[in-house]
Amino acid sequence: MTLHTKPVPAGIGRIESIDVLRGLVMIIMALDHVRIYFFAGTYLFSPTDLQHTTPAIFATRLITHLCAPTFILLAGTSAYFIAQRKSKSEAAFFLFTRGLWLIALQLTLVHFAWHFDPAFHHITSNIISTIGFSMLFLSLLLHFNFKIILLIGALIVCGHNAFDSVSFAEGSPADMLWSFFHVAKLFPLANDYSLQFTYPLIPWIGVMTLGYCLGRLYDADFAPAARRRALLWLGCGSLLLFVALRAVNNYGDLYPWSHQETVTKTIMSFLNVEKYPPSLDFLCATLGVAMLLLRGLESKTRDWMKPVSLFGNVALFYYVLHILVIHMLALIAVVAAGHPVSTMIFKGSPGKASPLLVGKFGLTLPGTYALWIGVVVILYPACVYWYELKKRNKAKWWISYV
Repeated sequence: MTLHTKPVPAGIGRIESIDVLRGLVMIIMALDHVRIYFFAGTYLFSPTDLQHTTPAIFATRLITHLCAPTFILLAGTSAYFIAQRKSKSEAAFFLFTRGLWLIALQLTLVHFAWHFDPAFHHITSNIISTIGFSMLFLSLLLHFNFKIILLIGALIVCGHNAFDSVSFAEGSPADMLWSFFHVAKLFPLANDYSLQFTYPLIPWIGVMTLGYCLGRLYDADFAPAARRRALLWLGCGSLLLFVALRAVNNYGDLYPWSHQETVTKTIMSFLNVEKYPPSLDFLCATLGVAMLLLRGLESKTRDWMKPVSLFGNVALFYYVLHILVIHMLALIAVVAAGHPVSTMIFKGSPGKASPLLVGKFGLTLPGTYALWIGVVVILYPACVYWYELKKRNKAKWWISYV
């Protein structure tokens, strides 16, 4: 369901641009997840491992870096639109309850879709639960002045790398809590169970908070030309800050870049910024591109954008469905290739394949791209159905939660 600011006529085109961008990153997201389950190289090396990767594989991963920060940023922008239609207490209640719903969804259906493990051996944070927890925090921030909210978001995004050196005793409660907030880490538990914090929360709270503040550009009294200028300045400024920080090589990312044996690999090292947790360099680069894309999508909607916009309108449904479909296709493929079903049931990270598959299963990179396009095409009719279902039921309270 498309969200509008109060003056509907002034907001329709602007919201369409947001839906198109959200839909675009959802489509790109499927590429990364098809790569995880199907690309033969996934079972051999990381796509950002400069000693083994290729420019094409590296670029494939680099492109998909755009997805998570843009998705979370626009979730914050949607929260701003909700806050314009409701009182502060109503908006805070909605964000808090929707946040709880997303966390519950991640711990159940989304987790099963990723792992196909009914015993839930490997519990991990994910973009869905991260949005949920970020919404809980944003529901509290709504009671502050807008400038304070903006300041908090900027301080979190710009300053969280200052705490990269903070650590606690290995495996202690403080270590686990700090991991939840700031350090991506795996904690082995008893009886083959494990807990992994893949999306440490602090920087993502900052991204969602800045996304909320971005919504101010879409107020009815904000001229479209002024908004386009603001998006241009924000985008270019973010990218220039990325280049400056990365060139100085002293702050903004856990891993400094270094000169490599070839120019291509040196460029790849420069661009190889940390996502887990998202460094300041990572966020400047990805959100800078997102701002420029938003500006570019301000023009009148074209026919080719409508299917992309549809994916943006049903983002949560699409996310859950595309993981289920990709994983199920991978399961069918490994069985058809003569491998046991167990090779697609993960008690750990889906990115770590069964030894039975290493070197014996997987597609080439062109084959991975072809399958990605096929998956998106397969998902489109289901997304059309869900969109129409939401339209028919838009007056019902539960529709805004899905």
